[in-house]
Amino acid sequence: MGVEQSISQLILFLVMGGGAVAAALWMGLVLWTWRDMKARSREPVAQLAAALVVAVLNVFGLIIYLLLRPRETLTEAYERSLEEEALLQGIEEKPACPGCGRPAQNRWQVCPYCHTRLKKTCANCKELLELGWNLCPYCATVQAAPEGEPRRRAAGRTASVRSNPPVRRETPSPDAQLEFVEGEE
Repeated sequence: MGVEQSISQLILFLVMGGGAVAAALWMGLVLWTWRDMKARSREPVAQLAAALVVAVLNVFGLIIYLLLRPRETLTEAYERSLEEEALLQGIEEKPACPGCGRPAQNRWQVCPYCHTRLKKTCANCKELLELGWNLCPYCATVQAAPEGEPRRRAAGRTASVRSNPPVRRETPSPDAQLEFVEGEE
């Protein structure tokens, strides 16, 4: 009986060991499902439902979960949205200095690097205007025309031309529109 009893104890030990491994695997699947669903959804009900499906149906529940779980984690979705936002910011038009090509800010009148005039101020309301504008869109004041160009009046009125005809340049240079201010180099 000693041999039969030792074989019986060995079988009992193997069954208990196999049961412990199966229980640990089952619990591991449930915990893995819980953590995976937590990384993929903020909904506590969805997290609990996924863990319960795996707890009740074991391996079949895990297969069902793997088929139905969200495709990307919350971290992946966040990183994707950051990439999209960065791409959109890259697409947006950013002001640059026409003289040196460096980035400029919308409120700058002069480029601090090359001293190129970027904007002018309205004679009346002091708002910043584009260099080519001859009428302030904020207060409708006619701006002083640059040397050699006719001065125009506000909307619908006739333009008065200076007595001096515009000066023509023999060879227009590509940077004819650039105007430099104090500290030219």
